[in-house]
Amino acid sequence: MKKIGFLSFGHWTPSPQSQARSAADVLLQSIDLAVAAEELGADGAYFRVHHFARQLASPFPLLAAVGAKTSRIEIGTAVIDMRYENPLYMIEDAGAADLIARGRLQLGISRGSPEQVIDGWRYFGYQPGEGETDADMGRRHAEIFLDMLRGQGFAQPNPRPMFPNPPGLLRLEPLSEGLRERIWWGAGSNATAVWAAKLGMNLQSSTLKSDETGEAFHIQQAAQIRAYRAAWKEAGHTREPRVSVSRSIFALVDDRDRAYFGNGQEEDQIGFIDERTRAIFGRGYAAEPDKLIEQLKTDEAIAEADTLLLTVPNQLGVAYNAHVIESILTHVAPAMGWR
Repeated sequence: MKKIGFLSFGHWTPSPQSQARSAADVLLQSIDLAVAAEELGADGAYFRVHHFARQLASPFPLLAAVGAKTSRIEIGTAVIDMRYENPLYMIEDAGAADLIARGRLQLGISRGSPEQVIDGWRYFGYQPGEGETDADMGRRHAEIFLDMLRGQGFAQPNPRPMFPNPPGLLRLEPLSEGLRERIWWGAGSNATAVWAAKLGMNLQSSTLKSDETGEAFHIQQAAQIRAYRAAWKEAGHTREPRVSVSRSIFALVDDRDRAYFGNGQEEDQIGFIDERTRAIFGRGYAAEPDKLIEQLKTDEAIAEADTLLLTVPNQLGVAYNAHVIESILTHVAPAMGWR
């Protein structure tokens, strides 16, 4: 069995060819797609976070709204860029969203990806400390966030408060019990996957990572997952970790599918995350169901993961994306042993 969810980047553009022409469109359609995915039997609704872009940005209002409109599906992010976050304020937002969703939040965080602007986190009021890189700052924010999620009091109470306080030092409220075990780290390298394991975070391995061996993307990603699990075991954590991978996968079952995605097989791509970091971008899959099943059987990383996130073309509208999800659940998942 494998959990299957969708991952939306939440693009919007005023183009007449887009079904999501405004920020309001993409937010409301994201809620509708999560509701539709739950009705179809999918397991997760995940959303990307990008700043300074015509994409989804502030996740917690959306997560709370999805949580209020659904009852079973997991709700998450992949990922929140921690370079931009106040980890204490984020505790309150995440706790509130998780309580509204009744404990279904699966929060993916990371150091982020290449941005629309130069050093965008500076505009949010953050700056790396002496000797820190921006990536170090993002990991430091993450460690503070994880520590605060334990719910230990740390703030000295006012001796003359407006309202009565419980005894002892005060913690941030609202705190959602159990959320600490539902935090995921989006790892772009083997080293950060091992770091995440040591801190007890689940692993989100996306469709790009540092090209560390020159091998095919899915082979490198599978090796990353195995290194993560070995580090998790060595750290002595008592629960089983979760691991997700994301893929663009389209079963070509009608003329719409073939028109949108039937233009040939994709391959891994090589690029650069920044001027120093060579990265490998994983291929997508688009084929008739029988051929698609055979292709997916060779993907070692999908086999290693317990959760598969389907990246959806959200600008094609809710109805078409529900069709994309349903096609995978109906025509592919049973044959792959995922259902």
